[in-house]
Order: sequence, then C-alpha cells, then structure tokens
Amino acid sequence: MSMLNGSPQVERESVWRRRFLNPVVKQMRTGITPEKVALSIALGVTFGVFPILGSTTLLCGFAAWFLRLNQPIIQLVNCLVYPLQIALLLLFYRAGESLFGKDHTSLSISLLTEQFKADPAEFFKSFGLIGLQGIVVWLLSAPLLIGLVYLILRRPLRVLASRVSA
Repeated sequence: MSMLNGSPQVERESVWRRRFLNPVVKQMRTGITPEKVALSIALGVTFGVFPILGSTTLLCGFAAWFLRLNQPIIQLVNCLVYPLQIALLLLFYRAGESLFGKDHTSLSISLLTEQFKADPAEFFKSFGLIGLQGIVVWLLSAPLLIGLVYLILRRPLRVLASRVSA
C-alpha cells in the first residue's frame, strides 16, 4: 500500500504482470525450465493462430501432453492470441488460394459463421478446400514462427528464472 494525499491506495499491477508474467513466474518456481516455458509459449502462439476456429485448445492440449510441456502456460497463450487468430484467418485463406492458384472466394468471418450455422454439411462442401489450403500455409509458416518466438523468449526467460531462483 502507498499513501497518496493522506489516503491509502493499493498499488495496482499491470494487466500484463497479473495475467501473464505472474503465472509464468509461478510455474517457474515449480521447477519448469526456461526452455520449456519458451517452447510452451512458442507452441501456444503457433497453435493459437491455427486457421480453423474451435480447434486450438485441443491442438495446444495435445502438444503440451505429447511434448510434456506446461499445460497452463500453453493454454494461457492460446487464449491471449485469439484476437490474432481472427486477424490472420483471412490471410491464411487468401495465401492458400494464391499458393494453389485458385480464384479468390468472397469471404468474411460473419459469412462463414452464418453459413456454418445454417448448414454445416454444405459449409464444409463449399469452404472445406479453402480451409485446407489455409492449413497448408499455416503448416509452412509454423516452424518459422515456433523458432522465432522460442529464440526471442529463451534468453529473457533464463534471466527471469535466475531472478526467481535468487
């Protein structure tokens, strides 16, 4: 607590610290290595932008289980990158159409959602190939994204781990 104008005030933590940094530090205190945290974050970001809505939680869960990574961290990152997933959906789909030399189909998130709710079978018939093409683009970019995020975070997480253990 601090005193401001004679009245006690609780110092507020930033959202970044409260929602992300503190949970990561808490996990590091349990013995998880900085490298595992960096890989958990890198996979959470990468699987979190997978171009099929509703699939990322399962992908992250399976990756964390299979690679024995930290489930809370990978799922936290997955949730945090959801707005990025929405922003990248059309980019993946358009890049897939270009990669495969297909004509651009008129797409919008609201159109896709509306069509899926109206008739899921017809939705998959109409838009399934576009989704698969987006997945191919994601598969081509995923190793680069994982490597980049991992390399960027590994060193700062090592520093953080040394501070936590001190």
